[in-house]
Amino acid sequence: MRPEKTLIVSDIREKLQASPYLLVVDFTGMKVSHFENLRTRLTTVGARMSVVRNTFLRIAAAELQMPELSESLAGQTAMVTGDTDICAAAKVLKTFAAEFQKPTVRAGVLDNAALTAVQVASLADLPSKDVLRAKLLGLLQTPASQFVRVLNEPGASLARVLKAKGDALAEVQ
Repeated sequence: MRPEKTLIVSDIREKLQASPYLLVVDFTGMKVSHFENLRTRLTTVGARMSVVRNTFLRIAAAELQMPELSESLAGQTAMVTGDTDICAAAKVLKTFAAEFQKPTVRAGVLDNAALTAVQVASLADLPSKDVLRAKLLGLLQTPASQFVRVLNEPGASLARVLKAKGDALAEVQ
């Protein structure tokens, strides 16, 4: 392989190593303005989209012992990688595709496990990481708050009874 091609493959390999996920996207027929708009949206959620040659991505993925992607690597291909949240990137792609009918997600890889386009779409339907954290925190706090209410109830009941008794005595006098 020529040195410049080796350099491109090593750049792709570094991007794949730095990201916990990979989404393979078909951007055939997209306008340049739409492509740039999609890149901007992905950047806001910490993801990057790069146009790659299928053979270069195949070689880089094989060097990293990633799942086989050959079936998904045909036509015009872009790869989406990111720092943290695959759900946010998948949600941006799904929303953008709903608006412009392009691009289409072909496949993905998460934690070295292959994902189909349907599985990526289901990840897009998940709530964001912050919402999931808030729900988990609420679930963890619920038993503690109920326990505190149960402990507090006898004292509160006694206080209500004494107040009612005091009010009844005040009315009599």
